[in-house]
Amino acid sequence: MKSTREMLIAELPIGISATGKRTEFDSMGEIEVPADRYWGAQTERSLHHFDIGEDRMPKAVYHAYGYVKKACALVNAKSGRLPTWKRDVIIRAADEIIAGSLDAHFPLYVWQTGSGTQSNMNVNEVISNRAIQLLGGTLGSQSPIGPNDDVNMGQSSNDTFPTAMHIASIAMIEDYLLPRVEELASTLERKADGWMDTVKIGRTHLEDAVPLTVGQEWHGWAGQIRGAITEIKSAREGLYELAVGGTAVGTGVNAPKGFSQDVASAIADLTGKPFKTAPNKFAAQGSLDAMVRSHAALRGLAVALIKVANDIRWLASGPRCGLAELILPANEPGSSIMPGKVNPTQCEALIMISIQVLGNDTAVAFAGSQGNFELNAMRPIIIKNFLHSARILADGCERIRRHSVEGIELNEARIASYVEGSVMLVTALSPAIGYQNAAHIAERAIAQGISLRDAALSSGKVDATLYDMAIKPLEMVGLGLAGA
Repeated sequence: MKSTREMLIAELPIGISATGKRTEFDSMGEIEVPADRYWGAQTERSLHHFDIGEDRMPKAVYHAYGYVKKACALVNAKSGRLPTWKRDVIIRAADEIIAGSLDAHFPLYVWQTGSGTQSNMNVNEVISNRAIQLLGGTLGSQSPIGPNDDVNMGQSSNDTFPTAMHIASIAMIEDYLLPRVEELASTLERKADGWMDTVKIGRTHLEDAVPLTVGQEWHGWAGQIRGAITEIKSAREGLYELAVGGTAVGTGVNAPKGFSQDVASAIADLTGKPFKTAPNKFAAQGSLDAMVRSHAALRGLAVALIKVANDIRWLASGPRCGLAELILPANEPGSSIMPGKVNPTQCEALIMISIQVLGNDTAVAFAGSQGNFELNAMRPIIIKNFLHSARILADGCERIRRHSVEGIELNEARIASYVEGSVMLVTALSPAIGYQNAAHIAERAIAQGISLRDAALSSGKVDATLYDMAIKPLEMVGLGLAGA
């Protein structure tokens, strides 16, 4: 059996040695790096100094960085600052990064310099060495393509890393998260529409309340999800603004006039997303407010999902000794000791996911408050948590939809029995006999363990005709939905 290292080596482009070391250099001197990797000295130093835990910088950040470097090469070449032949080979290497074919060459940990400098240099070094290889040069020579002078031309980690953060976040939200959340909301609505005439007992304060329909309850859940979707879409607007062009502190030093607008426009063209240059580079680089606001919208989705998942699992509690209004798909055995037990596992998983997102949001918000002067140096933890939250929320929504919501059925007999046995139907008698008289009827029914009808008729305040005219559960549910 091949080792993990051998399998990784087998995936490397032809021309890279599978053994030994090579010497790379930076401004601090020489250092040895693995000969089978494209990264250079600064990446290797980061690996030595920040070997912390198992949290690696998400690959999505590097894929997004590929767009940044490609766009900058296009703009630098158009202005005449970068020769066309250099542009072309940088773009080819950047395209490989975007496609994910160079993922093995991005090893850095999340816990690194807070500006993301080491990840930016990781990208610069990989593009430089890959471009050198494509041109038939010597890896590590930084010639004829240099990581700083060519790949990083007109750029700083301080403006490109937040740009990559925004690109990666928008891709995750729009291409992965929102489609899955939209599908969950649509499934809830479709199920709700089929149950609009099924009357059930409502519950407030965990106690019996007046009736509504199953469909109304489910539309309430869908409405929560739709509201969260609206907030996510609104909050993402700040992520379309890109810091690139601000370079070191927001002034644009070493970048030509119009660079920020031109690069943002190129990124928009390359990604098909409406990115634009941030109008205030000092805010874009000194804060991470757009990321904080957008993650807060993810927190809002998590809160809504907890409510929905908890309602579903409580309504499915049973099968004999719980509420048992809903029948969930039996996906797997629920106990290692109790035969035949089935649990609401998809609901539990979604709740745990949402709890994690709430925790992530605390970290994101606190990190967002830690900007100092012209830089917030807490970027890696924010992008790691953001992408993690969006990914697990998306996957959780898809799994509960596919493995639970779509297959949920009603226990109509149990639902009907709750309606028949509820004393809160007495609410419909209040307009005819007054609140106090209706309350005494409900109290008598509960105290004596008799039906509401028997309690009402024995009170002397209600006759059979009035009772039958007033107590009509289907007529008590109203519409509840605008335009329904």
